[in-house]
Amino acid sequence: MATNVYSTNATTEHLSVHDMLAWVNERLQAQFGKIEELRTGAAYCQFMDNLFPSSVPMTHVKFCTNSEHEYIQNFKILQASFEKVKADKVILIDKLVKGDFQDNFEFLQWFKKFFDPNYDGKDYDASAARDVAQMGYGKTNAAIQQKFESLTTAVNGIIINGIRVDHENTESN
Repeated sequence: MATNVYSTNATTEHLSVHDMLAWVNERLQAQFGKIEELRTGAAYCQFMDNLFPSSVPMTHVKFCTNSEHEYIQNFKILQASFEKVKADKVILIDKLVKGDFQDNFEFLQWFKKFFDPNYDGKDYDASAARDVAQMGYGKTNAAIQQKFESLTTAVNGIIINGIRVDHENTESN
């Protein structure tokens, strides 16, 4: 079961935005550039998988998304994992998915306080746990992903050195 934490001024460790993002990126092998990118909920789902293995169905988490509907689904998965481990926290999903800096920063601060006493120190391969899916999809990464998908479509079916290039597999002719 989870060790619950409650945020008060007396217990608040004031880490900078930079420090908090560095912590998230290091722990999750991610590349978040802004606090607002945490609005997808995927990072928190992965943190819960790290803290409480099997508390989150990782195959249901959407790591690469710019869809508010999928953000909401990720936070619902997170809320269910909280209930599973008896974490006493209600997630204000509607506020977080809007991407407001202050709401997302306050939730991240609470989550860091929750993470620290619940972390057992075991190694965790964050990239492998999410099947090497990229995290931190903001507008820049979404544009890159769109260009990649266009390029993949353009080269699909081309034969190079006797090998047919398909985006799902390669086969020899």
